[in-house]
Amino acid sequence: MLRSVGQKRLTGSGEDPRVAELRMAVSRLRRELAGLPTEFPDRPIAEDELAALDAMAVSGVPEIPRMRRSLLLIAGAIGSVSAVAAALREVRNAVDLFGERAGDTAHPVRQRRMSLRAVAAATADVRESTPSLA
Repeated sequence: MLRSVGQKRLTGSGEDPRVAELRMAVSRLRRELAGLPTEFPDRPIAEDELAALDAMAVSGVPEIPRMRRSLLLIAGAIGSVSAVAAALREVRNAVDLFGERAGDTAHPVRQRRMSLRAVAAATADVRESTPSLA
């Protein structure tokens, strides 16, 4: 059966499959973070943003800019913890299922530069808001 552009396919439960994918990815990353044997300073930030992503998914009307901000904060908080890299990639892919922001037609190289700046800014915000361990 053909669908119109923009028409959402619903799962058997009536849930948007993008929302289901996001919830599954968030759940997996939460489980993997909980299973890490060591703590890292920005873990609470990652957990808070995962909770925010899940809440947006449950509401059924996720805000794409807010989802992307949460994703950047999670990536910055987790940093280079390779044990959760695959789960983080799943969350990113699930957020990407929701598409680009309306009117965002920047050149791909420019978008990448903008994304790298956003990651740097989010990481700086996280570092400034985290008390020093020294």
